[in-house]
Amino acid sequence: MNKHQRQSPHPAARQTLSDAIERDLSEMPTEVIAISDAPPIAPRAPMTQGEIRTILMSLMLTMFLAALDQTIVATALPTIGRQFQDVSSLSWVITAYLLASTAVAPVFGTLSDIYGRRAMIVTALTLFIAGSLLCALAPNLPVLILARGLQGLGGGGILPIVQTIISDLVTPRERGQYQAYFSGVWVAAGIGGPILGGVFAEHLHWSMIFWINLPLGLASLALLLPRMAKIPVFHRRRKVDWLGGLLLMAGAVVFMLVLTWGGNRYLWLSPVILAMLGSSVALTLAFVWHAGNAEEPFLPLPLMGGTVVPYAMAAGGCAMGAMVGLTVHLPLYYEMVYHLSASEAGLALIPLAAISTGGAAIAGQTMAHARHYKRVAIIGTSCAAVAGAAMALMAMPLWVLLALLSVFSLGLGTAFPISVVSIQNSVVRAQVGTATGAMNFFRALMASFMVAAFSAILLMALGADISLSGEHRGPVSSIPAADMIMAFRYVFAAAAALLAGASLSFILMEEKPLAGPARPVELAE
Repeated sequence: MNKHQRQSPHPAARQTLSDAIERDLSEMPTEVIAISDAPPIAPRAPMTQGEIRTILMSLMLTMFLAALDQTIVATALPTIGRQFQDVSSLSWVITAYLLASTAVAPVFGTLSDIYGRRAMIVTALTLFIAGSLLCALAPNLPVLILARGLQGLGGGGILPIVQTIISDLVTPRERGQYQAYFSGVWVAAGIGGPILGGVFAEHLHWSMIFWINLPLGLASLALLLPRMAKIPVFHRRRKVDWLGGLLLMAGAVVFMLVLTWGGNRYLWLSPVILAMLGSSVALTLAFVWHAGNAEEPFLPLPLMGGTVVPYAMAAGGCAMGAMVGLTVHLPLYYEMVYHLSASEAGLALIPLAAISTGGAAIAGQTMAHARHYKRVAIIGTSCAAVAGAAMALMAMPLWVLLALLSVFSLGLGTAFPISVVSIQNSVVRAQVGTATGAMNFFRALMASFMVAAFSAILLMALGADISLSGEHRGPVSSIPAADMIMAFRYVFAAAAALLAGASLSFILMEEKPLAGPARPVELAE
């Protein structure tokens, strides 16, 4: 037999492919693509550790910009209100950014799968820098609010694209190790933002909180763009389903307004809130119907199914909702029960925010070396649920509460890298951006929903004539400490239930093997 003859003794018609090869062939795209969209024939030269490190540092700076602008404005709001002599619309400076950034997260994620990461990160940063410039130059409050909305469009696109670029750079097994660094960026922004905002507003000018974004944004672009060409390309050009994207954004914006205005500007059962809630449901149903009938929907519904994505999204959403909900409401507890000042209450939040970074680092290292990587998240979120239950069951000195919060935060932090990497590891390369954008969108909605839910729990426990904020604000300062302790037991119990739900979601989630070697991560030499 020569080398050109068939090696198998069976006829060609009787030969079958292995299950693995059949599965890979079935997942291959069948559509015809343009030559310009085709991948290069020769593989790209591998990136050096120095190049990866430089890109990651620029991505961290980019993410820091988006995270900082969610916190730096709050302490400068009184100064802004005095200058423009308008406090009635001042909350819109925060709300405009929040609405815009939440609504566009899935849009940028999907568009990065269509037009590429480079084009979309440039677009997001350009919108963010332009919005910052307009904010700094705003002559009145309406212009400032509109500029904050523009800034939010860019800021909302930064996070999903940064997470998607990381998935292009490193393998799933290595990816979790970087989550602690990026979690640290959010902690630094969360702690440093209010401090910087207060310093700028008191000693310089409130516009400095926006001027500072210009050199930082341009530096991020200068670091990132020259090296973007070496990042592997996985996007695929296709027709953009703009109608689906608009329906999704409209439904999200209306729902966010319901959560923002309900119980504050309007009563929860007022006709305005009920009408807006009905509109949000109608827009969501229209989006689902359109996605089920469109040839190439903006957000493919099957992508949200399976044995990984829905459970990982639920786990990450529960963890984010508990963390943000407690961060918003705990200062009230500190001030009313332990008689801390506003600045002391802010410092007492550090265990909740900062120690989650340690949990993310533990989970990242586990993913790099352990086969059964989701166990660390199951154990972590279960411990967090137990700590939350302990806070709900007993009154305690401040140091005990802070110790339990530290345990709660450490366990909670393990959920974030496991959920992100599991989602990205379970979808095809051409849909990583779409899945990452949808994940961030769901987390933002869950965080906003739990802030409103925790407020509703407090209002029901404290009495219907009490309001925590807004036009119907009641005499919160007159509430006895014992009543506040009893009311917050329900809040802590809700947080414990959320973490128990996260643990259950991880248990039900399929643990797919992670691709890639376990190499040490070094961001500095």
